[in-house]
Amino acid sequence: MPGDRRPSVDPARSLALLWRTREPVSRGGGPALSVDRIVRQGIEIADAEGIDALTMRRVSEALGVATMSVYTYVPGKTELLTVMIDTVYGETARPADLTGWRARLEQVARENWALYRRHPWLLRAETSRPVLGPNLLAKYDYELGAVDGIGLTDLEMDSVLTLVLGHVRSAARAALDQVDLERDTGLTEDQWWRAHAPWLELFATGGSFPTAARVGTAAGQAHGAAYHPAHAFEFGLQRVLDGIAVVIADRAAGTP
Repeated sequence: MPGDRRPSVDPARSLALLWRTREPVSRGGGPALSVDRIVRQGIEIADAEGIDALTMRRVSEALGVATMSVYTYVPGKTELLTVMIDTVYGETARPADLTGWRARLEQVARENWALYRRHPWLLRAETSRPVLGPNLLAKYDYELGAVDGIGLTDLEMDSVLTLVLGHVRSAARAALDQVDLERDTGLTEDQWWRAHAPWLELFATGGSFPTAARVGTAAGQAHGAAYHPAHAFEFGLQRVLDGIAVVIADRAAGTP
């Protein structure tokens, strides 16, 4: 439906913002503005209140300036989000002293997991069309280095990174869903499990669902919840890395 479409973005204008090739000079009167200051304010609002609270008017109010002053620097919310995304991409640590592809990929995964936990709005703001800013390119270049020179083709390197980051994003989204559920229902995961566990025992232990009863009870007791995002992230990450190890071994053995 037309109403569901994302606003169109002028690539040249967005790239100029991302790379800071063109920026107006703040004029007299109010506090000095800049793209960086506006973007940082946008990040603070999205972190504290969620992406739905982010508007150009809300940003201008927080900065104490007229909304049209903000538009002088950033054409609209879509462009603002584009630069916000690239800005937080610059937060990921990039140590150069890790040994071995597995340790390097683990570090990449955990840095991205932490990034989503700090900025959950990223999960809604990111799209399959990457933000081609300086921080994204630096991040991508560093993360590819985790698997460079170990026998993979360039396409396989990109696919491995896509696989790892896809797992991270999926786990982070599930973690955010859990936070949203706690807020919306007023129940913590532990409280929910304590309320439902007796019913699981009542209905599932009568013999009709013995495996579900045994496994569900064990998982619930271990996690204090029906689902534990951090455990799912760690368990899944290791299995993803195990699969990548098979691909790397195959390439070393000359297996197509």
